[in-house]
This record gives sequence, C-alpha cells and structure tokens, in this order.
Amino acid sequence: MRGRVPVATGLAAAVLLLPMTSAQADPKPTIAEAQAKLKKLNSQADKIVDDYNAANEKYKKAKKKYDSVNDDYQKQYHQVDALRQSVVSIAVNTYQTGDVALMGGVFYGSDPESALSGMAALDQLSQGRAQQLAEYEAAIKGLKDKRDAQKSAFDDAAKTKSDLSKKKADAEKLVKEQKSLLVKLGAYNAGNPNSAGITYTGSASGNALTALQFAYKQVGKPYRYGGTGPGSWDCSGLTQAAWAAAGVSLPRTTYEQWSWGANRRVSLSKLQPGDLLFHPGIGHVGIYAGDGKVVHAPQTGDVVKVVSLSGYGSIAGAVRP
Repeated sequence: MRGRVPVATGLAAAVLLLPMTSAQADPKPTIAEAQAKLKKLNSQADKIVDDYNAANEKYKKAKKKYDSVNDDYQKQYHQVDALRQSVVSIAVNTYQTGDVALMGGVFYGSDPESALSGMAALDQLSQGRAQQLAEYEAAIKGLKDKRDAQKSAFDDAAKTKSDLSKKKADAEKLVKEQKSLLVKLGAYNAGNPNSAGITYTGSASGNALTALQFAYKQVGKPYRYGGTGPGSWDCSGLTQAAWAAAGVSLPRTTYEQWSWGANRRVSLSKLQPGDLLFHPGIGHVGIYAGDGKVVHAPQTGDVVKVVSLSGYGSIAGAVRP
C-alpha cells in the first residue's frame, strides 16, 4: 500500500492541472436571466424606436424643403441665364456701335456677386436699355437669395441626416441584442411579410371598421422598427396606416399621435372599436378592436397580432381618431 496517493490529494492535484480558462470563463446566462434582460431591452425599445422615427420624419421634411428650394434655384438660374444672353446681345451691340465698354463681370461672372459687382456700368447705358438690364439685376439678386436659402436648407438636411444615422445605429444595436436573446429563448418569430392576415368580425362601424379591417389584414407580418408597411410594421406605423385607410391622417410617431389626440381623449371605461390605446410612457400604441381585444405590432422578434386587453398590458390613456 506504500506509494498510494490518498484520494482527496489525488483529486486536488488533478484540479490544479486542469486548464484555468474553463474555470474562469463567464457562465452563460440562464433562461431567467435572458428573459429579464429581454424585458429590460423591450422597455428601452419604445423610446429608441420613437426617437428614430422622429429623426426620420425631421430628415424627410428637411430634405423635402431642400429639394423644393433647390428646384426654385435651378428654375431661377435658367431664367437668369436667359436674361444674361439678352444682356450679352446688348453688350455686343453697344460695342459695335462704339457706345461704352461694359464691365465683363456683369455678363460672364460665375456667381451672383461677380455679376452684381459690374452693375455700376448700368449708369453708362442709354435709358432705352435700362429696363431690361434692371430686370437682369433684380434676377441676379433673387438668384443670390435663393442660393443662400438653398445652402441653409441643405445644411439643415445634412445635420438631421447625421442625427438620423446615430438614432439608427442605436436602434440596430438594440435589435441585435433582442434577436440574440429571443433566439436563445426559442421565441424569435420572423413572421411573414406576405401574410394575408385575418378577417375582422368585430362590432366596429364607419371609418373605425375600415381601420380595423386594414389592421387585421396585417396580422402575421413582422414587427420592424421604422416599419410603415407593406411587409413590416412598427406600432405607430401600423396605427397611422390603418387610420389613413379610413381617411384620417395621424402623425408618424407615438408621441405625436398622443399629442394630436389631446382633445380626443376618452375614458377607458368608454372604449369603442378603433380607439388608440397607449402604454405608460406613451412609447407604444395599438388599436382597440372591441370585445376586449387589441391589434398591435409588439416588438422585435414578434408579429402583428390580436391580443386580449390583459395581454396588451397597462394602458395610460386612449384617443379616438
């Protein structure tokens, strides 16, 4: 029996010889921990998505303004160019008849300032040409104003696009974390962008019926932040499109829809089909379908669905479009 190593001593030695990396590795999160983290991410999602939607709306408006100003600038530029050709003809005629030598900046300058700098030559021209040249001068000044407005609109659009890019990055990071956890939990639902939805058979009437029929046809389509259809939706994108089908124009974001309905609030005890139901914090919105049901686009990894009022969660208030 001499030389036998005691069992406890042998096990201790074996443990010491094991690689340290596996012992030091961070343990994988449990299902409960993953669920808790997902719940926290979902609570953050509403604000991040609404921030993204607000930035996107601001960018679209800024770009639309820039496009409009730029279009006006281009039209004015062509008008000025036509007047320039007319003024050049006057210059050529003046030169041929030996009147005066006009300042070249009036006719050949590459920008409004250089053209304006040569306008002193107007005083040297005969009265008969003054009106045509005055029109040219006014057009040049108008072009300069439009160019300045164009730059301002462009700068604003560029800034809002930068803000939008940051908001999008925040949303994408959140979505990646949500998707990873949902896959781990076996709860990720990719949905079907071509889902035919289901038929609404509730008690709604009038334009509320039209809105709910539209919303029910979206059931089964995936949730996607910033989604405004037709293949995916976020919560306010769905409510906006559903009521647009019924002839009612809602703002884009959840917060805007809540503010829009400031004078249209209704008691939760008097809900009617078609009413908009907002979660606390006004970060999520769905449509009351009647009979204790709500249709909404929940969150990443889920699809447009019909749930019970209790399954929908807490309600901060309701708006009747």
